[in-house]
Amino acid sequence: MTQYSLTCINNSAQLGCFAIYQKAPSLTVPSNVLSLAWFARPAHPGSRVTFKWDVDYSFVWSETGILKPGISFDASEVIPADPYGSNFVQLTEDKWGATYFDGIAGTGTNGSLTIKQLGNVVPNRTSVGVGMSGSGTYIVQASPNMTAVFTPHPNYWVLFGNYQQGQVMDIEDVSGDMEVTYGGSLTSRTATLGLDNLITVA
Repeated sequence: MTQYSLTCINNSAQLGCFAIYQKAPSLTVPSNVLSLAWFARPAHPGSRVTFKWDVDYSFVWSETGILKPGISFDASEVIPADPYGSNFVQLTEDKWGATYFDGIAGTGTNGSLTIKQLGNVVPNRTSVGVGMSGSGTYIVQASPNMTAVFTPHPNYWVLFGNYQQGQVMDIEDVSGDMEVTYGGSLTSRTATLGLDNLITVA
């Protein structure tokens, strides 16, 4: 499996964190998907941090309460997923009211990841979604008798500010982010925050 990396250099005078997030693909049901700060690490002026990851997917859930920007998503369960293999799972509760994933199978739409939320799922308590390389990437509010279908398309955006890993982001309010693309033998990139507080990618 190919490993990707992004080295982030803070050449500004600002204190803060570099964060990487992924935008939810357009072919997603329901459409009210929120992105997470997939990775985030602080970087003092004059220092650098490096993020590394593989394109290996997972199903994730967490008891977030009502899902909204700014809250933290700390996955309570992470199980491997494959859009072309184990691509279907159910979210349910046991007799004590504990939430869990059940029935991992390959019966979902080929190329997508499907989470069926059973009728005993409590409204506005849990969020479900897709992760990559062990960390959540984007999520939706779980609701009883609903099905979420994600058609993942890896994309990577870097930004600098006051972020924590797992933070639910309001993409509409994000500014100063830059897309980082990979292709062919290009698996390592560098993002530099300059004195003008703008990010350049090389």
